[in-house]
Amino acid sequence: MKINAYKRMDGRVGIRNHVVVMPGVLCAEVAAKKIVQETEGTTFLYNQVGCGQNQKDKRTTLDVLSGMIANGNVYGALIVGLGCETIQKEEYLEAIKKKTGKPVYYISIQEEGGIANTVKAGKAIAEKLRQEADKCRREEVDISELFLGLECGGSDPTSGLSCNTVLGKVTDYLIDANGTAAMSETAEAIGAEHILRERGRTPEIGQQIYDAIVKWERDRYEESGEDIRAGNPSPGNIAGGITTLSEKSLGCIHKSGSRPFDGCYEYGELIEGKGLYFINAAAFDVVNTVALVASGAQLVAFTTGRGNPIGNPIAPVVKITGNHEAAIRFADFIDLDTSESLSGKKSFDELSREMLEYMVRVCNGEPVKAEINGACEMAVNQINSYS
Repeated sequence: MKINAYKRMDGRVGIRNHVVVMPGVLCAEVAAKKIVQETEGTTFLYNQVGCGQNQKDKRTTLDVLSGMIANGNVYGALIVGLGCETIQKEEYLEAIKKKTGKPVYYISIQEEGGIANTVKAGKAIAEKLRQEADKCRREEVDISELFLGLECGGSDPTSGLSCNTVLGKVTDYLIDANGTAAMSETAEAIGAEHILRERGRTPEIGQQIYDAIVKWERDRYEESGEDIRAGNPSPGNIAGGITTLSEKSLGCIHKSGSRPFDGCYEYGELIEGKGLYFINAAAFDVVNTVALVASGAQLVAFTTGRGNPIGNPIAPVVKITGNHEAAIRFADFIDLDTSESLSGKKSFDELSREMLEYMVRVCNGEPVKAEINGACEMAVNQINSYS
C-alpha cells in the first residue's frame, strides 16, 4: 500500500507541511502569535513553559519541543524568545540539531527591541520558510514510512470492545508492512502490565515495559501517599460504565494489536526504528498525544467512547468511537464509527480495512475534523515544581 507524503532532508517523511512558529517561553507568546496571525500558512505551536524550571523539567521540555519540530510533518520552524528565560537560544538549537537538520531560526524580543520589531523580523523569516515549504511536493512512498500514534481518551466499554479492537487490527497491518506504531498512557496500563511484559520482542524489552508501569504507580502515587485509583477511572469513565482501572487498562491495550513490542522509550525520546513501541508517559490525553507526536508519529489515532474533541498542532488526530450515540451526537468531531462491530452488521476485519483506507486518505491530505475545527492543543508534562 502507498501514501503520498513529503520527503524531508533528514530522511523522514511527513503527511503535512507545517512551518512552525513557537514561543521559546510563555512570556514571548504575544509576539509569536502576532507573527502567525500576520503570516499566512504558518502554524502556532503553544509553549507554556521555558522558564522557572528545574533541570529535570528543563530537559523534558527540550526533549519534547525538539521532537515536535523534528517531526516529519514540519518543514521548518521559527522560535521566538524573550531573552532572559531559563531555556536559551543555544539550548533550543542544539537540542533540535541533535534530532534534525531542517531549517530552524531563533529571534528574541529583548534583542530585537520590542514586539513590533520582533514581529517584523519574524514575519520575514516565516514568509521565507513558507515559500521554501511550498516548493515541496507530495511523492508516492510506501506505507511503511507511516508512524501511527495510538491514543484513547474519554473511554467507555465500547472503547475496548469495539474501536480499540478495530484499531488493533490496523496496528497489526502496519507493523506487518514494516511500519511503526506506538502507545503510551503508562498509568492506564496498570493492571495489564503482565500482558504487556509477555509481548516484549525480548524478555528484556518486556521487563522494561513492566517495570515502567509498576514504577509509575509506586513512585508517582504510593510514595506520595496518593492512590491512582482515586482519580482513575475518571468520573466520565465511570459514568460510561467502566468500573475499575484494570478494566480500563485491559480495554486500552487492545489498540496496540497483537504484535511484539520492539522497545520501551521515555517521554520525549525520538523513535528511530521500525516496529511497535511503548512510551513511558503520563495518561493525560493532551500530554499523551504530544508525547506520540514528539516521538515521531505523523498521524494519531484517538479512540473515544464518551467523546473528546482535542487535536494537535503538528499531526492530524483521527477521532474514532465504538459508541454509535456518541458518533451521532459528536458528529462535528468524530471521524469514524466502529459500532457496527457491536451490532453485528460488520466484522472487525471489514471495519479495520475501512479505517485503514480512511487513514491513507488523511495521509494524502484529507483533513480530519480536529484540523477543520482548529483543535491544536499542546502541553508538556512537568514532573517537578517551578522554582
